Amino acid sequence: MPDQIKNIEYDVAIIGAGISGLTAAAIAGRFGLKCCILEKEPNAGGYLAGFNRKDFHFDSAIHWLNQCNKNEMVGRIFNLIGSDSPKIKTMENIHRFKGETYNYLLTNNPDKLKETLIKDFPNEKNGIKKFFKAAKKIGAGSLKYANLFRTDESMSGFEKIFFKLKLFKFILPLIKYVFYSGEKGVTKGLNKFFKNKNLHKLYSSEKDLLSCLFPIAWAYNNGYQFPEKGGARVFIQWLSHVNKQLNNDLILNAKVTKLNIVNESCENIIFKQNGKEHTIKSKYVISTNDVETLYTKMLPESTISQKFIKKLNDAVLYSSAFTVSIALDCPAEDLGFNQELISITKEGIKRDDHDCGDPLISDISVIAPSARDKSLTPEGKGMLSFLIPAYIDYKDYWQTEKDEAGNFIRGEKYKKLKTEVAEILIKRVEKELSVNIKKHILFYDVSTPITYFRYTGNKNGTMMGARPGKKNMQAGIAHHQTPIKNLILSGHWSDLGGGVPISVKAAINAVLLVLKKDKKKSFKLLSNYIDGKIDVNKLNKSSLVKDYDNSWKNLS
Repeated sequence: MPDQIKNIEYDVAIIGAGISGLTAAAIAGRFGLKCCILEKEPNAGGYLAGFNRKDFHFDSAIHWLNQCNKNEMVGRIFNLIGSDSPKIKTMENIHRFKGETYNYLLTNNPDKLKETLIKDFPNEKNGIKKFFKAAKKIGAGSLKYANLFRTDESMSGFEKIFFKLKLFKFILPLIKYVFYSGEKGVTKGLNKFFKNKNLHKLYSSEKDLLSCLFPIAWAYNNGYQFPEKGGARVFIQWLSHVNKQLNNDLILNAKVTKLNIVNESCENIIFKQNGKEHTIKSKYVISTNDVETLYTKMLPESTISQKFIKKLNDAVLYSSAFTVSIALDCPAEDLGFNQELISITKEGIKRDDHDCGDPLISDISVIAPSARDKSLTPEGKGMLSFLIPAYIDYKDYWQTEKDEAGNFIRGEKYKKLKTEVAEILIKRVEKELSVNIKKHILFYDVSTPITYFRYTGNKNGTMMGARPGKKNMQAGIAHHQTPIKNLILSGHWSDLGGGVPISVKAAINAVLLVLKKDKKKSFKLLSNYIDGKIDVNKLNKSSLVKDYDNSWKNLS
């Protein structure tokens, strides 16, 4: 452990330096709390860390950004941290639906898609109009209630009542669509708008009706974005800079092994770094890491009830992924790829089979990051990423074995299987898009669920934690406050859902709960900002907020 942080007691110790942990530290730092962030990997970033190969800068796992406009949730949270946050671009071409018999493009002008569908399916004109009108209404509602992201764990009884009334106004227009899920449910829901089976194909992989409507709703709001320059890792670079300027400590290669609990509070944290064990003290702890690992391996056995541990074990999680990151000898645009995500869908299979993890039939997401951002590749070169949902137990855990400590051993069989799956996906994309990719590949890198598990520690390598849905809601999977008084959850494990919006939402709420316990005036100030009662200028003028000089520069 570096000499400068020996024996220091922190206000807040944060486990995990992904975007949630770094966001929490930056917000806490702005409110005058001294923080350290403990990260088990040699680099910060989690899923947004990315990786470099031969001057190619690959994003790890990002399709697009959402809610980053200045009046939306992520934009407001980042603006609270500093006005120098990475600039974003609005996507014009967003999502291409590509099947064996159809090819449609959703843009930030969804009416173009609406008119195209009406032209191709004139008998469904009224239903198509109704479908897009419903989506537009949902989009307008999501903007109107963009400040409904404060956790009710921070609210008084009266505030909860008022919050639920506002939330009900937002949810009310959605209720009529909520109950259409599963194979029969989605079909029945779509039939409320249009019955043509060929039109239904666009949504053959969606698990519920709202998942069909929301992408169009966000498109009406210009709600799809990507970083202007440098890929998703620029958010990690920015937040790391902010934390350094606020004198927060980022401690890398620091694997937390134990939280010592005394009188239902965490007294200190033990972590290993470079083979040595270290102890730090902190008044509060915010954990962004895998919640089962936290509860079953870092805390004393009796801390969490076995009943709740079982609920966590049975929770419905997002899948992991199999990703092929490809370096091209030419710009991706030369091969016909542009900024939109392309979903390649196998027709004539069951709804659940679209994300079953079988490379021969699972939906493939195809992205050309270099078509969005030229800084990611050398001049004249390009980049593609192929991704399918995948599961850690595929083909006997990807042909790995385990050592005595339970770590995956990745031998020749593992490498062979990785290559086989990657080649299947490349051939499928070439066939479906009628393009010769193989000819232009300089090299490619492959990530499996084993890879994602190794780097994040998330259960089964899941990409985004626990899914929204009835089972997880009834089980109470999502929570910030733990049975340990000064231990609070953040990241994907404190809320249902995934991606950057959920991560940063969790971060600001975790800090809010710390302030509620220890800094009442700061808690009130931040609550007012989250609730939209004050703007960022008024917040920054408060003596309760520590200055940040907005000095970050994007050097990508």
